[in-house]
Amino acid sequence: MKSFAKGVIVGTAATLGAVVGGLFSYHRKVVKPIEDQEIKFDENRRTANRKNRSAHNL
Repeated sequence: MKSFAKGVIVGTAATLGAVVGGLFSYHRKVVKPIEDQEIKFDENRRTANRKNRSAHNL
């Protein structure tokens, strides 16, 4: 019975590790590039707004 309990604990830990690793990998490959691109778009928008306002201040 002890080896069964150890197996369940080790199996659960391994499964949780795999799930956490998968989520981390998903975040790095999918979510992070989207967030970086949104930040870049916001910076470009702010720059364009500044240029637009300064062009009309004669």
